[in-house]
Amino acid sequence: MIEAIVFDKDGTLFDFQATWALPFHLLLAELAPGDLHAAASDVLGFDAGSGRFFADSPVIASTTEEVAGLLAPVISLKPSEIIAAMNRIGQGARQVEAVDLRLCLSELAEHFQLGLVTNDSEAPARAHLEEAGILELFGFVAGYDSGYGAKPGPGQLLAFADQVEVAPEATLMVGDSRHDLIAARAAGMVPVGVLTGVAAAEELRDLARVILPDIGHLQAWIEMSFGPRA
Repeated sequence: MIEAIVFDKDGTLFDFQATWALPFHLLLAELAPGDLHAAASDVLGFDAGSGRFFADSPVIASTTEEVAGLLAPVISLKPSEIIAAMNRIGQGARQVEAVDLRLCLSELAEHFQLGLVTNDSEAPARAHLEEAGILELFGFVAGYDSGYGAKPGPGQLLAFADQVEVAPEATLMVGDSRHDLIAARAAGMVPVGVLTGVAAAEELRDLARVILPDIGHLQAWIEMSFGPRA
């Protein structure tokens, strides 16, 4: 029986490409103008012309700190300066919901404990959930900087399970990247993939128990696979 669900944020609750194209345009315009722009875009796996991330972009699953570390030697700024800019721009980014999050997550919260783990910083993550009107539905929110490590390590997921007092094997981990699903398996949770990120189904198939178009299909799949909750 499933008792809890922990979600990734970008690419899972929010459509990755639709949400992050503009913020990264702004970030590169600020930090990598002129001749630096092309090199910085290449490092990030970002096609500035189309405003889309390539499937192998490190931005998809890396922590804010890791992305800053990649950019720093290209644009000759300290990682701390880049992290500050990423958090500032990211916190104000308009999030494009993958589904009607308030409706979907309110229904799930009636039956399951909900948590969120992200390789983004915790403060922007909380701001994004607050903006969407769903922060209060989550009993646990952790970023890479919250003290539990980062995905694909299992630390954030195990911290969630410990806080809500639910066994990992009774918990779904829902994400859009291989990092998410590797973390789920390492934590002993049920790995569920969604296609609202950049990864295609074939990239997730060997790791996921199931691959869904988006989290709007989650409730029906849980009932079909584990039976309805009382």
